Parts: sequence; structure tokens; C-alpha cells
Amino acid sequence: MENEEENRIHTWSNDSYGYPRRSSTRRYLVSALVGIVIIYLLFFVRLPFFIFMPGTAEEIKPMVTIPRGSDLEKGTLMLTTVRVADANMINYLIGLVHPYEEIQPKTSVLRKGESEQEYTQRQEYVMLTSQASAIQAAYTHAKVPFHINHEGVMVLQTLPGLSGEKVLKPGDVLLKAGEKDVKVAQDLLDALKGKKAGESITVTFARNKVEQQATLALGALPLQQGETGEPRAGIGVVPADMQAVKADQEDQQVSIKAGEIGGPSAGLMFSLEIFNQLVPEDITKGYRIAGTGTIETDGTVGPIGGIQHKIIAADREKADFFFAPKDVTYKDGTKITNYSDAVQRANQIKTKMKIVEIGTMDDALKYLAALPPK
Repeated sequence: MENEEENRIHTWSNDSYGYPRRSSTRRYLVSALVGIVIIYLLFFVRLPFFIFMPGTAEEIKPMVTIPRGSDLEKGTLMLTTVRVADANMINYLIGLVHPYEEIQPKTSVLRKGESEQEYTQRQEYVMLTSQASAIQAAYTHAKVPFHINHEGVMVLQTLPGLSGEKVLKPGDVLLKAGEKDVKVAQDLLDALKGKKAGESITVTFARNKVEQQATLALGALPLQQGETGEPRAGIGVVPADMQAVKADQEDQQVSIKAGEIGGPSAGLMFSLEIFNQLVPEDITKGYRIAGTGTIETDGTVGPIGGIQHKIIAADREKADFFFAPKDVTYKDGTKITNYSDAVQRANQIKTKMKIVEIGTMDDALKYLAALPPK
């Protein structure tokens, strides 16, 4: 009996020990699930913000090709970029305390009704137009004869609820509307003139350089601000002209491959690199020259965003000089202080790089011409 009772006690004890082991397993599983949820919330849930931070300073020479271009560049001309990241909880919290990161609501960056894909496409388009302006400015300063080719109309955005949204994508290039060739945006408007909602039109377009055709039903376009009367009929796209700058002599033709870089702010630096390859002398004189700024076809340099981040990127690449657009005040009182902001950030990081205020391409060329060789 004693042995039997002892066995009962041992049996009871083993069961009691087994129960906590099952409870621990459940606790581990719950803890693991909670951990997975926390990790998901911290890293994978996107917040309605962008994080802006220093990007890169990249040598432009490998991006620019001219068959008869000069290859004497001893220094370096660099464009500068800003890195933009989608915000999650972790990088948002870091951005709140990081001295050189900037948080902006997506609504302050995206246009009304614009998706992030359409924003990206717009940045690609303005980069292409900036390159075209840079080529024109460089050709003009180097006295290279050129002409402009109109090469279709790019779709920047589609309007919700209209037929263009179902068929076309941002980045598609419109080539024909009905029987009319589309070279500029006005050609598309002319092809639709007199048509009414409910009618249709056949559109020829290129996607990734592959031609396609589609028949689209016309819808009533929303009235623009200040517009009255009966709505116009259309397919619901925001168009943008595509232009190519062509040198009269083929061996002076500029081609640019900038990879994934978007936006208009590399215009000034592209124009300087193109000019440097078109003329016999080397304008860099052995220096590392970074910079930023939009460029007009006449060489006027315009302001950009994020210059404080670009200063850090240029300093990391040991630039000797940084070309910054001059401060401007517009008629409505709006001020954009690119140069002042650049100087302030340069002082904060204690860089040896000299900040140079630039208003035109001529300003940059004159400054470089006055430098002694390094």
C-alpha cells in the first residue's frame, strides 16, 4: 500500500509539473505574436510623412557623353541629392531628434490628387526638362548651333473616374489622337476640340518605347478654378511636352544618363559639365566642385529645396567649393534663402568647403575662371 500511495504521489507530481510547461509554451507563443505585431507596427506601417536627409554627391562626367567632347577634366563637377524615405514609426522618432533630418507631411509634397507614383513620374519629367535646359544653356555659352525636336506628350497624371485612368499610366507618351499626330500638348487639345462627352477617340501611345493603341470614351473634365460654362470633353490626363535638344553637328550631340535621380535641381551642374566637355580648356582646374540649382535656357539659376542636406553630402565627398543659388525675394514677398541656408549649415558642420553664391551660369564660369590651378 505504501508503494501504491507513493506511486500515486509521484504520478500527481508529474502531472503538476507538466501543466506549467504547457502554460509556459502558451506564454512564449503569445509573447512572440506580440513581438511580431510590435515589429510590424514599428517598421512596416507607413506614416503620412516623408523623411528628408542628406543624399549623395555624384560625379557628373560619367553621366554625360559627347562624341567630340573634351576629356581633359582634372577636377570633378558633382551634382548633389536629397534622400527621401517613407516614414515608419522608427525613422519618424529618429527624425524628431536627428539634427540633420527633416520631417514633412506628404500633403505638403504631393499635389492635390497626386499619387506617389505620379509624384515620382513628375520628378523624372522635370529632370528630363532640366537636362534639356542645361544642354541649351551649355550650347549657347559654347556657341554650338542646335535645334529643338518635339517628341510627343508625356502623361504626368490621370484624373479619377475618366477613361484615361483605366488605360494610361504616368510616363506613357502620347503619339496620336485620332488621325492627328501629337507633338505638343496643344495638338491633343486640338484633336478633342468640338467633341462631346460620350464620344470616343483612338489614342496611340508608347509605354517603355513599345507603341500601343486604345479607344477611349470621352468624359466631362472637371472645371478649373475660374472656369465657367459647359465642361470640356477629354480623356482625363495631365500632359507635358517632351522635347529633345539636337546639335546641328552629330559629333557635338549631348546624351545624359542620370540613372534614378529625379527633380530639376541638377540643372546648373549639368550645364557646367556639358560646357566643360564642349570647350578645349578645363574649367575645373583640378578642384572638386559640387553644387545645385535649376537652370533656364538663358543660363539663369533658380532656387531648389533641401540645400541644407546637400551641403552635408558635398562635404562628405570633400568638395572644395559648393555653388548655391542666390537668395531671392518674389513680388508676393516670398523669400527663398538657398545661399543663406547653405552658409548656415556649412558653419554648423564646420566644413572647409567654400560656399559660392550663384545667380547665373555666367557667375559660375567667371568664378572658376578666376581660380588659380590647384
